[in-house]
Amino acid sequence: MADSARLMDSYTEMTELLLPNDTNNLGRALGGAVLHWMDICAAIASMRFAGNQCVTASMDHVDFISPIEMGEVAVVEAYVFDVGTSSVDVKVDVHAEDPREGTERKTTTSYFTFVALDDDGKPTEVPRLECESEAEESLRNAALEDRVKQRD
Repeated sequence: MADSARLMDSYTEMTELLLPNDTNNLGRALGGAVLHWMDICAAIASMRFAGNQCVTASMDHVDFISPIEMGEVAVVEAYVFDVGTSSVDVKVDVHAEDPREGTERKTTTSYFTFVALDDDGKPTEVPRLECESEAEESLRNAALEDRVKQRD
């Protein structure tokens, strides 16, 4: 394990084209499908950061503020913004993109906590989080502040 890792080392972006299997009877994304994509994206970000297998420990409150319509692209972005001894906190944002119109809108945000595991499946230490640029520091601070607001 490295002593430290950069916030941007964890940055992960996934895209999913919303197809009928992941829609409800209104042709919109099933909440469970969106949560699944968010969990996968957050897991990848945490593993990239920690350099170990990571498992979901918790997920904060989720509000779906805008639907994703069939045929739109779900863009899921995640990055590590805080760490504990063996845990990493990950911010996940989801946007809906209409590639035909060139438009994008926010659909949801949530915060996940993952625990890094060693080869024996036991919690293991994670690197210290480093923000080497003002942009990284700004992302980290915004995530810390937003998470506090969301929990209030």
